[in-house]
Amino acid sequence: MSPGSMVRGYLPRRHLTRLRLPLAGQGLATARQQDLLTAVLFLLPSVLVFGVFTHFGLMYNLYISLTNWKFSGAAYRWVGLENYDKFFSSNAFAVVFHNTAYYSIVTVIAALILGLALALLLNRPLRGRAFARTFLFAPYVTTLSAAAMLWLWLYEPRFGLVNIILGWVGITGPDWMGSAQWAMPGLILMNVWRTAGYNMVIYLAGLQSIPEEIVEAATIDGANSWQVFSRITLPLLSPTTFFLIVTGIIASFKVFTAVAVMTQGGPLDSTQVFTYFIYQQGFMFFRAGYAATVSTVFFVLLLLLTLAQLRLQRHWVHY
Repeated sequence: MSPGSMVRGYLPRRHLTRLRLPLAGQGLATARQQDLLTAVLFLLPSVLVFGVFTHFGLMYNLYISLTNWKFSGAAYRWVGLENYDKFFSSNAFAVVFHNTAYYSIVTVIAALILGLALALLLNRPLRGRAFARTFLFAPYVTTLSAAAMLWLWLYEPRFGLVNIILGWVGITGPDWMGSAQWAMPGLILMNVWRTAGYNMVIYLAGLQSIPEEIVEAATIDGANSWQVFSRITLPLLSPTTFFLIVTGIIASFKVFTAVAVMTQGGPLDSTQVFTYFIYQQGFMFFRAGYAATVSTVFFVLLLLLTLAQLRLQRHWVHY
């Protein structure tokens, strides 16, 4: 006779239930603990990488911003908020904030509009649309430094293709990268050319996820093309638009390579943005403490801007 049958023979049914419940609960708890341990082991490498290279870096940067470290072996001293006072009281903060905001706002809006227009066009059954999609997306995967060099040649005042095309229509092209008035628009034009194709691909994915039945029902009810676009397509694309706005603003705020290759912050600080100013202060003038201060301000601004977007998206993003 087995132990199980002996137990069933000598104990009432209610006692058997009480015996089985703790064992079942214990097995479930053990399985959960094993799943938790497995998850921790898989997450541990990523947590360590983020902890060492991101969170520790942020904390150490905050500490350095409170010192007068000069990137040298000499001892540095604690200066408290002196670097922050110097940055906010000087003209540097107003210049880099204005230039970065101007570049970011115009670039993101222009790339969104152009990307959506291209997506709406290439979502139609047109001949050669696969080639057109590839051709328009290609600038995004081009090395940024190579793209910047290409546009530097295109902007050449006498022999550049941009001014030659303007000359065909009777317009005298400016000295794009040598003019304080036109250097920033030149950078913006280059970045819109590079990112519009990426926005187009993301919008195409959003358009193809819209159920055709909704559009057909609206058309049957008498809605014209504009009404379908404004009241159905745009609201259903709002999550896609929100994603592109958030990522676009973060990417445009971090612009560096184009400025470093094409303008070096000039002329007359007209293209001096946060990232290049940080590089300039830290690695050209060796003011590591001051550069860390600007980096901290830059991080806080991006964080506040992202949080504001997350809060505002409740009013216009429809899932």
